Amino acid sequence: MVLRPLRPKTSSLRCDGQELSVAALSFLAQEPDRLSRFLDLCGLGPHNLRAAAADPGFLAAVLDYLLADEPLLIAFAADRGVSPESIAAARRAMGDARPGEV
Repeated sequence: MVLRPLRPKTSSLRCDGQELSVAALSFLAQEPDRLSRFLDLCGLGPHNLRAAAADPGFLAAVLDYLLADEPLLIAFAADRGVSPESIAAARRAMGDARPGEV
């Protein structure tokens, strides 16, 4: 039996939020029109998307984008098998990170 150190609940939710953000980015990329609109709004292109995805602030912004578009949020939640409320909770746990902040 392997014991893992317990992470505080907030830290765990923050990690969950980041994982969910990566999944959301993948979900957006499944349809070129969805991804194109997102990239246009955030000012990125395919050439710098990978670098941006390493930024916790950018990952928070991905969830903000979904939370601002209810039909897209519901579609992503259904795709992931989670409730829209759990996506909102994961985003709150990520804190006030802004893209580019460390």
